[in-house]
Amino acid sequence: MTRYQHLANLLAERIEQGLYRSGERLPSVRALSQEHGVSISTVQQAYQILENLQLITPQPRSGYFVAHRKAQPPVPAMSRPVQRPVEVTHWDEILTLMEGRTKTGITAFGGGQPDLSQPTLKPLWKELSRVVQHNVNEILSYDELPGRRELREQIARLMLDAGSVVTADDLIITSGCHSALSLALLTICKPGDIVALESPSFYGTMQMLRGLGIKAIEIPTDPGTGISVEALELALEQWPIKGVIVVPNCNNPLGFIMPEARKRQLLALAQRHDIVIFEDDICGELAYEYPRPSSIHSLDIDGRVLLCNSFTKTVAPGLRVGWIAPGRYYDRVMHMKYAASGTNVPSSQLALAAFIREGYYHRHVRRMRQIYQQNIETYTCWVRQFFPCGICVTRPKGSYMLWVELPEHVDMVCVARELSRFNIQIAAGSLFSASGKYRNCLRINCALPPNEKHRMAVEQMGEAVNMAMEE
Repeated sequence: MTRYQHLANLLAERIEQGLYRSGERLPSVRALSQEHGVSISTVQQAYQILENLQLITPQPRSGYFVAHRKAQPPVPAMSRPVQRPVEVTHWDEILTLMEGRTKTGITAFGGGQPDLSQPTLKPLWKELSRVVQHNVNEILSYDELPGRRELREQIARLMLDAGSVVTADDLIITSGCHSALSLALLTICKPGDIVALESPSFYGTMQMLRGLGIKAIEIPTDPGTGISVEALELALEQWPIKGVIVVPNCNNPLGFIMPEARKRQLLALAQRHDIVIFEDDICGELAYEYPRPSSIHSLDIDGRVLLCNSFTKTVAPGLRVGWIAPGRYYDRVMHMKYAASGTNVPSSQLALAAFIREGYYHRHVRRMRQIYQQNIETYTCWVRQFFPCGICVTRPKGSYMLWVELPEHVDMVCVARELSRFNIQIAAGSLFSASGKYRNCLRINCALPPNEKHRMAVEQMGEAVNMAMEE
């Protein structure tokens, strides 16, 4: 993190804590420069960030003042889904969402694509070009069934940051995290089985369960601490649940990081009831604080955690490279991969292995953590400015998803339909529930650069929500 970003975060924290009150004059540029031992340009850049976030306002010949603004909206309460096995619905709505994200002129707040415009990705594009030019025989041949060893070795090193000690021989390369989770479910479950999961939960996971004929039971989830271990235990006592799907680090869509103690409780519960944990760690590397949070997999001693991950959110979805650490189920997952998908494309694996080995991956992820944290702060300010009172907004601890909860009578499915007429795409909250809950919620993709076009789109979103509330 740069000095001016660190200073901006420090000042923003003081404003949020009320140490600098609304309308109060902030220290002069020169005073802050002397206080923190930084240059005047560093302070000016920090103040520019705070001004962009609408936390402060400049006044000619007077300095900078804390902006007058609405009170910070509360965080949503713990969810209360229907706690019985249900079949997943909403496939038609998901198809519409996926079709819309590729249309020209769409402002796609509803999808999950990361920011692909950053210069830290240029070494990867160069490496892809080099691989295609100099490794023709390799990239046109069949891949090894578990994936390229050089990539698996690099991934094993990356996993040490999350506390997981594995070797290349413990990993299987897949076509993204979606494929990894699908293989894990195919290995453990059969049609008609029941799987527990957080509520709300990523709609892609929901539709995977639907496609495999698996029933879902939604478990109450706190936006700050994650799935309720107590509620899950009650469900395990009532239903023959085969496993639980969790996204404990930088959760999608709520953005929380599950505390270490809760991760241990969840693992202990899985051991007592002899179920598996399907852990999705796709955004774990995007935690705002360093070091990144540990995985549940790192605590596992008997191989019951199937860890699924990919480079989709940290690097680029088009690479289609993910992996699974299947623990005691390695042989069964390998057989399932052969039966379901066969081998992977070698070119993107070779390029990614070099991208990581040369240090470019860590450099890119560090940059994206900073950018996404700033984006979340900016979009939260916009939502607070343009949306009506009575909303709740999550406080993400990583990644780039923002969850907004509106009063119960607001139907975001109808609002989404209205906004689509203006080429603004949002994801209504009902897509994140097997039983269709959260129609009064939406998820916003904050990876979209916070420019004037996107600010106006959020303003238009707020106007549509206001109209829905009046109706």
